[in-house]
Amino acid sequence: MFEALSLGAALLVQPEPLGWLVLGVVLGVWGGALPGVGGPAQLAVLLPFAMLMEPVNAIAFLIGVTTVGNTGYTFTSVLMAVPGGSGSQATVLDGYPMAQKGEARRALSAAFMVSMIGGIIGALVLFGSIPIMKAIVRSFGSPELFMFTIWGLSMIGTMSTGAPLKGLSAAILGVIMSTVGTDIKSGVIRFDIDQPYLWGGISVILISLSIFAIPEMIALAARKGRVAEVSELGTTGLMEGIKDAFRHKWLVLRSAAIGTWVGILPGLGSDVADWFAYASAKQTEKNTENFGKGDVRGVIAPESSNNAKEGGALLTTLAFGIPGSTSMALLLIAFVAVGLNPGPAMLEGQLHFIMIIIIALVLSQILASGICWAMVKPAAYICFFPFYVLVPIIVGLTFLSAFAAHFSILDIVALLGLSLFGYLLKVTGWPRAPIILGFVLGEKVELYLWLSVARYDMEWIWRPGVLILGTLIAFTLLWPIWKARRAALAPEPAG
Repeated sequence: MFEALSLGAALLVQPEPLGWLVLGVVLGVWGGALPGVGGPAQLAVLLPFAMLMEPVNAIAFLIGVTTVGNTGYTFTSVLMAVPGGSGSQATVLDGYPMAQKGEARRALSAAFMVSMIGGIIGALVLFGSIPIMKAIVRSFGSPELFMFTIWGLSMIGTMSTGAPLKGLSAAILGVIMSTVGTDIKSGVIRFDIDQPYLWGGISVILISLSIFAIPEMIALAARKGRVAEVSELGTTGLMEGIKDAFRHKWLVLRSAAIGTWVGILPGLGSDVADWFAYASAKQTEKNTENFGKGDVRGVIAPESSNNAKEGGALLTTLAFGIPGSTSMALLLIAFVAVGLNPGPAMLEGQLHFIMIIIIALVLSQILASGICWAMVKPAAYICFFPFYVLVPIIVGLTFLSAFAAHFSILDIVALLGLSLFGYLLKVTGWPRAPIILGFVLGEKVELYLWLSVARYDMEWIWRPGVLILGTLIAFTLLWPIWKARRAALAPEPAG
């Protein structure tokens, strides 16, 4: 394996492949920083050009584009409350409140540091797990994946400080919204209110924009202010963010591990890794009362996981030919087009190409974080634009991102209607994040439950993995209740 590693390094560390890697990273960060531009859409545009390259150049370029988008997404999530993509939605919860408190540079700096660390951890796991992953992935069937998604839903109570029932209610609403469109079992159209527009369901990006971005812009315009009225000067915020990353090193490692593991499971990682890490942090960290109000740990957890998941997703894509997301599916197509053979055969005859991918992944994370750090200081000034400048720009970008969902005027109509609903949630104090998590997991819960019953009838309930995950779910549900009860019974300090 180490011979393949040295061969891969020798092939990649050449001027031409490195040049393509740098270009890919720049395009990936740029696409991520512009809502609606990055992700699968950007990759789909660049794919035909990459297919004409030499294999090593194509690998370097595509890994650079694909694996750093989450780093670029952080800018709009923190500065504008606009999730740049599905991997940055949880970052909004604490990143934007930090920007409102004048800590945008600190939030961005911490995010870029932990994104780099998480991405490198994901790459190292990819390197170390290749020999053993076949047995691990085979042990996870549809029953275990169903329980895993239920575990994700069970975390929702921890994301709704002081109002777990509201959080669960919001999550159920998200699950209901996910059922709009085509029934995955029968192919029957349901809940479409006689609108062909809804046959394909509601876009998760449309949901996130209407739940977060537009309500925040309405609130900003209503108070006729700026995102932040105070700010840090110089490099204080930058250095504090880097210190935060190392101050919470165990949170970084734990969140990166969650992201990597979720990324390994096909169909889960791209949308929920950041939510799982955020919920885990809120459940396991001490003094979490400031989560959702501008706690840097609420930025560190999702940003550690969303880049780490790329290593996990690449593992199943390369070792078994099973893409875990749309981006990985496009990447798989490109790899085949340039002569690679993803799957078990690649572990034998093309192992050096896997090593090229791993090295390119590490270099991409380092380079992307460096580029983003250089952009932190000027980008943070967005927080001080007056509302009459910032609101039209952000709303315009939001409309553009929404229109990209189906390229239909009905995208804008849906955005306006859902944004009104999102604003009502904001002003009435209802939690908004659980709606998105429920929406993302709803389709997966339905799919894996149907597959489990179809394949195993009800015998799947007694599978060892199901029982273990069931125990974990029970612990997740009962732990917050026990903590709240213990806090209520604790004697008040004298004096």
